[in-house]
Amino acid sequence: MEIWIFVAVLVFVLVVAGGVFLSRRRSLPPPPPELKAPTPIIESAKPTATLEDKLSKTRGNLVGRLARFVGIGTGNDIPAQEWEALEEALLEGDVGTSTAALLLSRLKARFPKDRDHSLKDLILEESEGLLSGLSHGLLPESSWPKPYVISVVGVNGAGKTTTIGKLAHQLSGRGKKVLLGACDTFRAAAISQLKVWADRSQAQFVTGREGGDPGAVAFDSVSAGKARGMDIVLLDTAGRLHTKTNLMDELKKVHRVIKKVIPEAPHETWLVIDGTAGQNAVQQAREFQKTLDLTGVIITKLDGTAKGGAILAIVSELKLPIKFIGVGEGLDDLVLFEPKPFVRAILNG
Repeated sequence: MEIWIFVAVLVFVLVVAGGVFLSRRRSLPPPPPELKAPTPIIESAKPTATLEDKLSKTRGNLVGRLARFVGIGTGNDIPAQEWEALEEALLEGDVGTSTAALLLSRLKARFPKDRDHSLKDLILEESEGLLSGLSHGLLPESSWPKPYVISVVGVNGAGKTTTIGKLAHQLSGRGKKVLLGACDTFRAAAISQLKVWADRSQAQFVTGREGGDPGAVAFDSVSAGKARGMDIVLLDTAGRLHTKTNLMDELKKVHRVIKKVIPEAPHETWLVIDGTAGQNAVQQAREFQKTLDLTGVIITKLDGTAKGGAILAIVSELKLPIKFIGVGEGLDDLVLFEPKPFVRAILNG
């Protein structure tokens, strides 16, 4: 009898213990799922606009006017009225009188020898030829003294300060130590704007008091660039009309002052002009060239104009290299100028 009592007690204990175990098991949180490496997020690449897209207004203007010449030539004679129509198309495309005449003379000289080419093909080749022979874009960095001083000049409203900011951003991105000199002391807004660009591009910044002597700011900027071991000093000068002799003389004074720090400075003097000005931009460049030893031109706002053909005139008539072209508002929309891609972008329809 005692054995049965013992067995009954043992069974009771086992049943109670099993119930407790099961209740605890049910109350425990489920085991965590097996950990897996996170799936990488791949951002879809945004379509990059081509140079043709960004120069669509100039492209549409010139290509539309030259479309009729696509099949002309190619073994056939070209009537006199077609040559006249071509000259008219070039003039309406803002190429300019002198440059259009030069281009036509080259085409007429080549056509009898190249009858297997269409007139349009010859226009492309000769336009590229007009732009060749100059040091477009930046000079090789191996030739840059330290600091490399670039004076940036131009008329009001051409986009000079913004262009300098984009240059600073690009050069800093290439590992260059850049200093910006705010020599436009007449406009507080210009100083503030350039300071924003300096902060954004991690460039150093030198300025003076509002209304102060721009030559003194230029002197201080170049001196600081030399003392601090900067690679590049970009001087933002005040915008001025090329017709104002006293203001143009002031630019010459600024350049004389910085030669006291570095006799060879400025190593470059770049003129920024508004691409929407067309042939007026050519006249601006001509007048600035009379006063200053320009070494290059930056043409802005080419994405918003049909007058990009003026670049051909600036190069062929004034023999000035194009350093950069502005084709949008983005940081990377200031691009090094290359003749062949540019010509193909505006003429190859």
